[in-house]
Amino acid sequence: MGVTKRFGDKTVVNGIDLQVRRGEIYGFLGPNGSGKTTFIRILCGLLTPDNGTGTCLGYDLRSQQAEIKRHVGYMTQKFSYYEDLSIRENLDFIARIYEIPDRNAAVQRSLERLGLQQRSHQLAGQLSGGWKQRLALAACLIHSPQLLLLDEPTAGVDPKARREFWDEIHQLAAAGLTVLITTHYMDEAERCHRLAYLAYGNLLTHGTLSEVLSAAKLSTWSVSGPELRPLAAKLRSGKGVEQVVAFGNTLHVSGRDALQLESAIAAVRDPRHEWKKINSGLEDVFISLMDEAKDNFA
Repeated sequence: MGVTKRFGDKTVVNGIDLQVRRGEIYGFLGPNGSGKTTFIRILCGLLTPDNGTGTCLGYDLRSQQAEIKRHVGYMTQKFSYYEDLSIRENLDFIARIYEIPDRNAAVQRSLERLGLQQRSHQLAGQLSGGWKQRLALAACLIHSPQLLLLDEPTAGVDPKARREFWDEIHQLAAAGLTVLITTHYMDEAERCHRLAYLAYGNLLTHGTLSEVLSAAKLSTWSVSGPELRPLAAKLRSGKGVEQVVAFGNTLHVSGRDALQLESAIAAVRDPRHEWKKINSGLEDVFISLMDEAKDNFA
């Protein structure tokens, strides 16, 4: 409860209260520098909070960090395995660290589970982004963790590899593994059971997708037609207009005060444009939250 972490005079995690259920995929979102990675490192026992209390898998975040590390799999943003070792050698090395009994069998199971057996002798440094991701996930799972912490695991990975990765994550969660994942992709966020949005150390909202969208109380309109660029410039100066964002051949115009927003739209309406009231999307909501948040490094 109230987990806080500071670096110098900057508070990067500010009094966070968060509960994740067993077998749940919990999406952790927010702008760069918002404290997501720091919070994950606290959860997996790599950092000690300055204030607050909490447990991870029933182990105290302050006094039982060694136990936490044995039961958590952590996949970092940057590929962190040995590029001059093969896939099999990397997995064998991780199995040694965790002192896994019958190490060879455990490595073979990991290779087969992630479809790596045909490439087991390939050097990690020769792998594409998608195959490096599979190796990293296999290494995280080799000691049968109870919690998987994934820090932007699909950055730089092609759409097919991302989809296969998420299919695997949902299978793991269905088998009882708890997953906490940070991502900047809205389509990935929508595949999570619950979401939390962190901005500059502060937890701004959390809940299911529908709960997060509802809590934002954001009104959004879509407009299509010619000369959208000058229209966007006019809209941005309108009272009640919080954001104007291009989506292909349309603009999304959003604000929290529905009446003010409609008045601003009425002032620039043109028969050439088609306006539609639409449901606010996750990206609309998160951009709105980001605009409201105060940068603690500014």
